[in-house]
Amino acid sequence: MGMINNPEELGKVQKAILKERKKDSGKTQIVVCGGTGCRGAGAEEVVNAFGEELKKLNGKAAEVLFKETCCHGFCDQGPIVVIDPENIFYQHVTPKDVPKIIKETVLEGKVINKFLYTDPQTDKKVVHEKEIPFYKKQNRLIFGNNRYIDPTSIEDYLALGGYQAMAKALTKMTPETIIEEIKKAGLRGRGGGGFDAGVKWETCRHAEGEPKYVICNADEGDPGAYMDRSLLEGNPHSVLEGMVIGAYAIGSSEGYIYVRNEYPLAVKNATIAIAQAEEKGLLGENIFGSGFDFSVKISRGGGAFVCGESSALMTSLEGRVGRPRAKYIHTVEKGLWGKPSTLNNVETWSNVPPIIEKGADWYRTIGTEGSKGTKIFSLVGKINNTGLIEVPMGMTLREIVYDIGGGIPDGKKFKAVQTGGPSGGCLPESELDRPVDFDELIKAGSMMGSGGMIVMDEDSCMVDVARYFLKFLVEESCGKCVPCREGVLRMLEIVTDICEGNGKEEDIALLEELSETIQDSALCALGSTAPNPVLTTLKYFRDEYLAHINDKKCPGGVCTALIEFSIDQETCNGCGACIKACPSDAITGETKQPHSIDKSKCIKCGMCEDVCKQNAVIIT
Repeated sequence: MGMINNPEELGKVQKAILKERKKDSGKTQIVVCGGTGCRGAGAEEVVNAFGEELKKLNGKAAEVLFKETCCHGFCDQGPIVVIDPENIFYQHVTPKDVPKIIKETVLEGKVINKFLYTDPQTDKKVVHEKEIPFYKKQNRLIFGNNRYIDPTSIEDYLALGGYQAMAKALTKMTPETIIEEIKKAGLRGRGGGGFDAGVKWETCRHAEGEPKYVICNADEGDPGAYMDRSLLEGNPHSVLEGMVIGAYAIGSSEGYIYVRNEYPLAVKNATIAIAQAEEKGLLGENIFGSGFDFSVKISRGGGAFVCGESSALMTSLEGRVGRPRAKYIHTVEKGLWGKPSTLNNVETWSNVPPIIEKGADWYRTIGTEGSKGTKIFSLVGKINNTGLIEVPMGMTLREIVYDIGGGIPDGKKFKAVQTGGPSGGCLPESELDRPVDFDELIKAGSMMGSGGMIVMDEDSCMVDVARYFLKFLVEESCGKCVPCREGVLRMLEIVTDICEGNGKEEDIALLEELSETIQDSALCALGSTAPNPVLTTLKYFRDEYLAHINDKKCPGGVCTALIEFSIDQETCNGCGACIKACPSDAITGETKQPHSIDKSKCIKCGMCEDVCKQNAVIIT
């Protein structure tokens, strides 16, 4: 396959790929998730094991296809293996399991119960991937193709209709009609702000100054969030296609993908995708014979959270310390090197090709009145089904937590869900029926953010949660403006005092006053949204603050200064597990006799509770 010089050649290439692959349509295909999450669980070794076993099949190997993709979303179950066309879903696969899978499933067509997913709600085994509740309620419009694409193969992307939207945009549409289509679709930026993408593009197009720049923000820094990483790892061509369309719309010939250096697989796969697109003429000069030129470079960031903010990111791209600037200067008018620049995140760019290909009217059928399309969330924390989910805007928090997330582990009660990253808010059970979209979450005191969603159970301390996020924001503040540098630090000091039993009732009023001041005066969104975790926990969990202050108790049993460990003498069977686990030799007792804890030696690490199978360790 050589250069693709026009839409007609693109169509011919895609037909040729599909024709060639049709020959393999009846063959068994083994698909292994090789995304970062599954690699952390040993997927690379699983991939290698399949390679070795398939070599042993000799002639039969020609009847078995193998593909390594990136993230499928159900990260908690990794390494994931799917056997097609039967759609058999296997979880937690190890290298030693591979020979058995090849022999019994691939060659004999048998389903191995040991590797099947068990639904925590029904306790039943599920054979087929599409029948797993985690997947059934999703609408994987943007993320779904990860399952079918080897990210290092441009042929895989082309086989799914890749670059057809770009061909349509560059040869059948004007920049103005593209922008109008994006505006009509109601696409809002998925990076956190939720600004109208079409309006941003239009403003940049009409801004004075040349050259203009298109930038993809892959500097994802929220704790527990990894949507952009997994999308850029798994389907980099969708991001490139969206960027080319955006560049044509605003009149840009140069683009950048700003990705944090902690994402090596995303950097690797995006670099390969750029080289492949250039080789095929889908990036570079005179794309599709349209006279339009566009190139993309990758810039690796150092991992500063504040560089997710547009002006700080562009300052970093210029080679300087990433610090934000005053918002009255808009980056669409004076951005990178003082030139008009359009910045959207990975997910936003990936939404562009399907909008152009299928039309704004189709896109508007998904979502709510003010928030169209789908949103990818990282669903993590105290939840049975951990992973990446993609749902239509407007799905309720309850549906996400219980229908997709499978509820709370170990029969514990739901306490809160934190949305929007460290600058988001913590919402209680009374808010579970709230639809999830840009506007509804703000009404509740939280925000969509880039899509982080952390679930907490009854054992969580909401004051400690607020302290955790304040500590993160203090460490990540660039220190440029006083409200953020000093104000958020003072909030952290107050909340820390409360957690340590040194709080006063007047601290609550002071926290609220500081929050209002910081929101009104901080230079960028990191500072202005920093009080959200405190304000929402005060709004919905004020009783926990008062318990810390007045009763010197931590209801969640988390704040070490306010808790004590003891052993129930009637429940303890004297197994000795706690004695072995205790790092401070605080536990004594004879074998098969109740043990006890010397509180003067106890460092409150919780190891004894973790290892006690009789639930004899009591926290008060």
